[in-house]
Amino acid sequence: MTGKEFLNGVTHSRRDIVEVLLGLLDKTESEYCVIGGLAVNAYAEPVVSLDLDLVVVSDRVEALRAAARAEGMNVQTFEHSVNLSAADSDLRIQIQTDPRYQEFLPRARRKTVLGHDMSVASLSDVLRGKSWAYSDDARRKSKRQKDLADILRLVETHPELTEQLPPRIAAILDE
Repeated sequence: MTGKEFLNGVTHSRRDIVEVLLGLLDKTESEYCVIGGLAVNAYAEPVVSLDLDLVVVSDRVEALRAAARAEGMNVQTFEHSVNLSAADSDLRIQIQTDPRYQEFLPRARRKTVLGHDMSVASLSDVLRGKSWAYSDDARRKSKRQKDLADILRLVETHPELTEQLPPRIAAILDE
């Protein structure tokens, strides 16, 4: 079973929604990078996730929303994100619109994640994004625990990242 087949199976996708998204990003000439759990999977042993989190260069978000709607995807806009979904897949796509993530774009690199060639935030930026997410007390506790587990996966695979951890997170990981 290929990585693509695995991801499509886990997300119950009747079509490859990641490929659809990558096609829409290309069609709308949208610079992007993956920043969430799938980005962690690019740097550590993969774990299953139904989420695909990314940042898109801010001046292309509206074009991507329109292209996703034209593709028949459901588009929801929130304060710090645009969420895309499709009836024929359980994959949840979240475009992060928090301006802090825009600085990740120039440092992104091409990686293969579960069979998909995509732009992924740099290792340090993935760690920083996960640290921001974990430190956001407004997030559900279960999401924050997953963020902490992702941070631990990164640090175990890349011990040199330990020095980049915020003191609060480093103390938790030392327990």
